[in-house]
Amino acid sequence: MLKTIITILFVLICIALIVIVLLQESKQRGLSGAIGGGADTYWGKHKGRSMEGALETFTKVAAIAFLVLALVLNIL
Repeated sequence: MLKTIITILFVLICIALIVIVLLQESKQRGLSGAIGGGADTYWGKHKGRSMEGALETFTKVAAIAFLVLALVLNIL
């Protein structure tokens, strides 16, 4: 019973992780980003309060949960 619940939770976290990663913006700015220095913008300074910052935080939490549940399922 416990293994079934953990497996369902694991699958849900896998799906959530895929969706969160696909929602994130690309980090590749090309040549214009290298020359222009895109880090000096308002969004570069306040990234933690933006949607992109929240997505990065959710990605980290989901990845940690993924690894922990993978280890637990391996032990069970």
